[in-house]
Amino acid sequence: MSVAIPITHMTDNAELKNRHIRSFVLRQGRVSPAQQRAVETLLPRFGIPYTAQPLDLDQAFGRTAPKILEIGFGMGDSTATIAQAHPENDYLALEVHTPGVGNLLKLIDAQQIANLRIMQHDAVEVLRDMVPDNALDGVHIFFPDPWHKARHNKRRLIQTPFIAQLVRKIKPGGYIHVATDWQDYAEQVLAVLSAEPLLENTAADYAPRPDYRPLTKFEQRGLRLGHGVWDLVLRRTGA
Repeated sequence: MSVAIPITHMTDNAELKNRHIRSFVLRQGRVSPAQQRAVETLLPRFGIPYTAQPLDLDQAFGRTAPKILEIGFGMGDSTATIAQAHPENDYLALEVHTPGVGNLLKLIDAQQIANLRIMQHDAVEVLRDMVPDNALDGVHIFFPDPWHKARHNKRRLIQTPFIAQLVRKIKPGGYIHVATDWQDYAEQVLAVLSAEPLLENTAADYAPRPDYRPLTKFEQRGLRLGHGVWDLVLRRTGA
């Protein structure tokens, strides 16, 4: 999962604009020839370039429909499955790593998925500069990088300043759904989201996995081995 987070003491957009700790490291991972071709030929069709100005989401998708943002889609298999199963929604998917972008582009093209667009850019900058307030009906953050070593915890995506920024982009009644397979990260996410005054938990703490989130092969293997997975679904309150 590949996104960026603000450093934890930042409290306003001016500071956020100048400096933030990234929650990803751009490694020189292998990009297959098919993935590279997809990026070169399909990203101009199904991608949205980063520009430091507000994005008209209805215009980007060519219609008015509920808008769901996914932050860090990995290889994109679950993203494609969700978008194909819910044609009534539009999905804007963010990822920085080229192999995943290429793979999801191939899926969009092969399965003719019309309600999915990709941005290959830092999520903090996209939220800050392009997504208007009260524009999103939902946000998916599935299996973000846990940065499990204590000295790296500051790189975790789910931090108070990031959530304060993100929640402003969600419409009242909209939701944020986080899933993780690291218990200590789940506990941190629960604490951070519970402390945000504009969010209300839909469960006592962790929620059952919603039907729309498919089980990944990695997740199925982990469950067979007795590993836990924690889903958190909270609603945006207020007017």
